[in-house]
Amino acid sequence: MPDILTLDPDRLFPPDPTTRGVARTLYARVAGLPIISPHGHVDPRWFATNEPWSDATTLLLAPDHYLYRMLYSQGVALDRLGVPSRAGVPATHPREAWRVFASHYHLFRGTPSRLWLDHVFAEVFGIDVRLDATTADHYFDLIADRLARPDFAPRALFDRFGIAFLATTEGAQDTLEHHHAIRASGWKGRVVTTYRPDGVIDPEHEAFRPALARFAERTGEDVHSWSGYLAAHRKRRADFRAAGATATDHGHPTARTANLSPSEAEALFDRIVSDRWSPADAELFRAQMLTEMAKLSIEDGMVMQIHPGAHRNHNARLFASHGRDKGADVPSRTEYVDAMKPMLDVVGNEPDLTVILFTLDESTYARELAPLAGHYPCLRLGPAWWFHDSPEGMRRFREMTTETAGFYNTVGFNDDTRAFLSIPARHDVARRVDCAFLARLVVEGRLEDWEAADLAYELTNGLVTRAYKL
Repeated sequence: MPDILTLDPDRLFPPDPTTRGVARTLYARVAGLPIISPHGHVDPRWFATNEPWSDATTLLLAPDHYLYRMLYSQGVALDRLGVPSRAGVPATHPREAWRVFASHYHLFRGTPSRLWLDHVFAEVFGIDVRLDATTADHYFDLIADRLARPDFAPRALFDRFGIAFLATTEGAQDTLEHHHAIRASGWKGRVVTTYRPDGVIDPEHEAFRPALARFAERTGEDVHSWSGYLAAHRKRRADFRAAGATATDHGHPTARTANLSPSEAEALFDRIVSDRWSPADAELFRAQMLTEMAKLSIEDGMVMQIHPGAHRNHNARLFASHGRDKGADVPSRTEYVDAMKPMLDVVGNEPDLTVILFTLDESTYARELAPLAGHYPCLRLGPAWWFHDSPEGMRRFREMTTETAGFYNTVGFNDDTRAFLSIPARHDVARRVDCAFLARLVVEGRLEDWEAADLAYELTNGLVTRAYKL
């Protein structure tokens, strides 16, 4: 007899009855508020075509590196899970891949992935038994049946989830065809793009040259001259704004910025485009471009997000066989105080500029990031990110940043996911954790109950709306 799948209505709330009661009251005020997802990696094609998904593996497992990295760590080959490689989609039948996943589902005990998936299974698909080897086929068949129904089409689920705003992320060289199709369709769902120029900024990226060529095609500019290159960025940013974008995003190895003179910047760029650059030049160019992007954000009003500190593609063999975004990225130490100063010397005191800083290095929250955001008018702190997008990570974020940066120098929650169906679950976790934190402050006499209620709304809808200029 399979175990029953139920969701504890008090999950993530404090065990103390008094504090738990306050958390319940706060959560009841925000549980049903619209979802605002200002940063993520959902495929816009889903909403452009509104075509049904085929099966559980293709939708839930194969695209989600949060899941298959855990199985890979236990010796499960990615081909067995249906994960695409450089050679294409493996021949593994989706049902067989799902059976492998189900037989290893116990590996996710205590992880945020387990929280999210159980929420998806119970709340989205209405499944009432736990996933394991004995229920794998039941899950696969039931999910396939649901996905074939009109009320499980991408746009229908978007509406059902109560999503008011969803941002995807596209490269500077992208055609934006899916976003254009969404806007032309007449559908009212607000799905917009985000300008992510890393591919044409990072000379160490393996696709830098072809991306630069497409960048030139999209803009008609001479991207091999410094002035033409900057002009191309201006044009593409305008294209992205026309497709609804309010923000840019920058995923660099470090948080380093630079403030070179015009002649120094041009000389550096000449080395980059003529392939005469060193690794030090590549890092300096990325640093200078963060400052250039900040200056362009002052011009056009786009919010700037910086996501540094991921050591990408740590597994060289896996990168060779499967490419990027296959679960082999690892957090690295990241310094902000000295790294950000050149850019902040230029734009730090601009009250109309918003730069949202993220980190994978939690040691920097109290020591660097909260003090910086608690001073510079342009800076805000992004929420707990990626490896720390978890109940404990969210709690640590609040504990390490609130006393110095306050609540109002943060920006609410980002789900930052490719897993569309997990978005309601991720936002629910964030709301529960924040309400639990606020409840503790009330019980400790550090907040009035009405202040906590106000903050619960701010952390759910208010701050994100203002920060991302929605």
